[in-house]
Amino acid sequence: MREINIQVSEESILPIASKDARLDRYLSQVLPDLSRSRIQQLIEQGNVQLNGKPCISKKISVKVGDNITVNIPEAEPLELKPEEIPLDILYEDTSLLIINKPAGLVVHPAPGHQDGTLVNAILAHCPNLPGIGGVQRPGIVHRLDKDTTGAIVIAKTEQAHHALQAQLKAKTAGREYLGIVYGAPKTESGTINLPIGRHPVERKKMAVVPVEKGGRVAVTHWKVRERLGNYTLMHFQLETGRTHQIRVHSAQIGHPIVGDPVYSSGRSVGVNLPGQALHAWKLKLQHPVSGEWIEVTAPLPQIFTTLLEVLQRRTAIAKQ
Repeated sequence: MREINIQVSEESILPIASKDARLDRYLSQVLPDLSRSRIQQLIEQGNVQLNGKPCISKKISVKVGDNITVNIPEAEPLELKPEEIPLDILYEDTSLLIINKPAGLVVHPAPGHQDGTLVNAILAHCPNLPGIGGVQRPGIVHRLDKDTTGAIVIAKTEQAHHALQAQLKAKTAGREYLGIVYGAPKTESGTINLPIGRHPVERKKMAVVPVEKGGRVAVTHWKVRERLGNYTLMHFQLETGRTHQIRVHSAQIGHPIVGDPVYSSGRSVGVNLPGQALHAWKLKLQHPVSGEWIEVTAPLPQIFTTLLEVLQRRTAIAKQ
């Protein structure tokens, strides 16, 4: 861990004071070797202290006399190795690959998960992929949490990677999820528009965080598909794609995803779930070359259908 201590001086703040002396811009000015995105990442991860206190808002203003401490974790280079891991392929051509990801499969390598990931499997399936979209996350356009199942698209060319990312940013690509939540929503549908950011205390969690404190706009549309007593099968549609978005939003409105080890209370439902009952059900996008619309549906995993059947039986019995 490398530690950098900075005393904010009048000379260092003058070049940007006329525009905006907010924290991330100031650090970009005085630490030219670090990119703005890297600095924002360090702030988000709690590696920046302002006057001795952790600061997770990139927008906070700095002033002359402030003390800033930046901790830069040592880089841990990852060696990506192709691994013959079976893939459930929903669609494939020369530009893209869409698979049905199982629970328990991490999308890309990271410290603690350097092998056995989706990227390792894709490198074995597509040997020409390295370097597309970044060395450490080749081909990855978006991600799914480790225990979230369902459709995920992989770009096989740089052109496809840029085009697919642009669709996600412009919200032209559609992502629909099915999830089973605790409780019974009072209405049949709704929209959750609450910003999400890193949890201020538990750094491995996300939380609803005001934009002025570093949160990013997050919008989730939902509707009830089936009421199951004190449980509900929900349909979710993402307008944005923040980390843990559906899981955080569902918990925030009082209906956490069943089986979520992080955001729910862990109540037993009588089915041994590997994690949250959340499935990326449909993926709709425009082909990066032909322009044609592609829509794939990822079949529900067996454990999800088992849970659904158990809850349906309980509901039927309760109505008798």
